[in-house]
Amino acid sequence: MKSTFTIIALLFCSYGLLAQNAVSATMGKAILSHGSNPKTIAGKDTVIESDTTKENKEPQYFYLSINTDVFVNTKGGVAKRFSPALEFGRTYGIFDIGLATGVTNTLSRGNDTAHYIEFRPTINIFSKGRFNEGLCLGGGYVFNAKQGLMTEICNSINFNVTTTVTVAVTQGYYFFDGTNSSRSTQYMGFSVTYNFLRAHSTNKRRKKAAIISDN
Repeated sequence: MKSTFTIIALLFCSYGLLAQNAVSATMGKAILSHGSNPKTIAGKDTVIESDTTKENKEPQYFYLSINTDVFVNTKGGVAKRFSPALEFGRTYGIFDIGLATGVTNTLSRGNDTAHYIEFRPTINIFSKGRFNEGLCLGGGYVFNAKQGLMTEICNSINFNVTTTVTVAVTQGYYFFDGTNSSRSTQYMGFSVTYNFLRAHSTNKRRKKAAIISDN
């Protein structure tokens, strides 16, 4: 009877040791798996978060605008009323920083010229799909003019025809100040802007996303 009991006890102990080894091996694998998974998941989450952050960044690109303004409260013909200009600048999301050059009219006035250069920051204050409204506050100088200091305030309604071409209707005021005199004039205008966006670039995708986001 003692021998039988001893054999049974030995078998029970052996079974217990085997079971314990199996549990230890299983737990080891689980611990290893648990230790490696966070790295994989964390890596994946980091990539997703990084990509999402990049997509949420606002587009940045250079642009060139052709502006054709016409003074509406000035006496005279087309030559005295017409004020063309070129503007080159860079867009930072909803904010544009540009440098414009043009003439206040196309008449020749001798030494008192009409040529000017102007710094024009513009901010988009409202957007809906392809449409947006801009507000600009500019300051510049008219070369060799008696009223050389020039300031501008204007607003525009812009339509993005494509990601690279935008047309706008503008309305605003010019203020000219000199040592002994000053004057102001109102204008209406039309402009065409070309955005320098490379095909399949990240900024072009961001620009397209901004256009269609509210459609």
